Amino acid sequence: MEQRTESKADNHKFLKGTLILTISSVVVKVIGSLNWIILSRVMGGEGIGLYQMGFPIYLMAITVSSAGIPVAISIITAEKLAQKDYRGAQRVFYISLRLLFVTGLVFSSALLFGAGWLIEHNWIRDGRAYYSIIALAPAVFFVTFLSSFRGYLQGWQIMTPTAASEIVEQLTRVVTMIFFASLFLPRGLAYAAGGASMGAGVGAFCGLLVLCWFYVRLKKQFKAEIERQVVAVSQETAWQVIKRLVRLALPVSLSSLMLPVVANLDLLIVPARLETAGFSVSGATEMFGYLTGMAVPLVNLSTILTASLAISLVPAISESRITGDKAGIKTKLETAFSVTSIITIPCMVGLFLLAQKVAAMIYNAPNAAPAIKTMSTAIFMLGLHQVSTGILQGLGRTVIPVINMAAAAAVKVILSWTLTAIPALGIKGAAWATVADIGVAAVLNLYFIYKYTGFALSFGKVFKPFLASAIMGAGVVGVLALTPTWGAWNILAAILVAVPLYAGSLIALGGLAREEAEELPFIGRRLLFFGQKLGIYK
Repeated sequence: MEQRTESKADNHKFLKGTLILTISSVVVKVIGSLNWIILSRVMGGEGIGLYQMGFPIYLMAITVSSAGIPVAISIITAEKLAQKDYRGAQRVFYISLRLLFVTGLVFSSALLFGAGWLIEHNWIRDGRAYYSIIALAPAVFFVTFLSSFRGYLQGWQIMTPTAASEIVEQLTRVVTMIFFASLFLPRGLAYAAGGASMGAGVGAFCGLLVLCWFYVRLKKQFKAEIERQVVAVSQETAWQVIKRLVRLALPVSLSSLMLPVVANLDLLIVPARLETAGFSVSGATEMFGYLTGMAVPLVNLSTILTASLAISLVPAISESRITGDKAGIKTKLETAFSVTSIITIPCMVGLFLLAQKVAAMIYNAPNAAPAIKTMSTAIFMLGLHQVSTGILQGLGRTVIPVINMAAAAAVKVILSWTLTAIPALGIKGAAWATVADIGVAAVLNLYFIYKYTGFALSFGKVFKPFLASAIMGAGVVGVLALTPTWGAWNILAAILVAVPLYAGSLIALGGLAREEAEELPFIGRRLLFFGQKLGIYK
């Protein structure tokens, strides 16, 4: 009984962390969307283009310097805390702090002093982007340095500092971008783009200040745990800690690098194969924009919660692994995959049915509907991939998701080359290739989770959300049929019907047990109340 209560408390803790990160992600995305609307009006398409020219180099620099470090610190910190080695956890933080100070300084300096070289050697073809690149250099240092704070606090399974710092970072970044872009615009677009790029550094610096503030507040708690520590643990040398950090972080960094690599492969393959299928150059470019600029962002938006869940799972699984708590690992896996199914499956069905309406209302591009509809089928598999990646990282198997992503990318390249050139498919062929890419990576991850934990995804846990989503889908189709003249308002009407219909159907079908609802932070009590009103929960 005691173990069950402790397991429920652990589940509630990492689900609470997930909810906090999800809310911050939504806020960050809303602020970011408003930023692009305002900034595009200030600088126009050409100014945005100059800003974007420097950004890929910046992203590459921070990926190499720090991408996997928060995950690595989170894993090692969680392990130390599980062993009651609070001194060791703090020592890992101090070592990583010094390490990232140096690496951040190196990569920031490289970007600052290498900007001219990149332009001279035509890596950046428009020399006006010089100011954008050098303005981004300070951000590399601050982003790298703050990642040690985020990793350490996430290792304690305290997610509020990460969420608060992300919101403050985005807000100050946006305000600074708009202010300096407007200020320097009279001097020309090159200076305006450089002014906009300054926002990344200011935002990262403010995010770092927030994390430092939280750390100072929590330091008393950490210090009290250290003083009470009774377990004598031999400490690793600084070099051993650094080697372990690098060994864990490197695969995560490589997986982060896989995303721009795959995006560049799409850029090389998809437009060319669309032309082979008989589309004009402008037509191929337009359809490529439908896929990458419209369909993919909607899919990513639908998996904000599972992306946050993956971050929360890393320290939670690490803690159970180091203590040998196999039952705790199984409970966390069951909860994680249950939440993933309950959230992503209705999003998949909803976007599939509303693709035409969404394409017209949000993008004013009804022709984007086929790409959106096809990509919507990837939402569930993407959620599984994100969560299973977090689980494998928590198990200390950080290399496996990278290998699986590489194998899936190979499948994607073959299918993109083949399917996109079929005239009847066109951009839908490229979308199906992306769906297959995500699906293969997710299935491979699930296989290795079964191999190392013995856990297999339950058919019932997936079937019931699918059935409830089908009932919800019937309701959505009915609302759309009854309100054909409502314009964009019938989307809102469909959503207002879909949410309670799905929740009621899921509870009625037994897709959400009372114990699972109790574990859910914030919404759990409301679902219990709803279920009790229906007479399902006693």
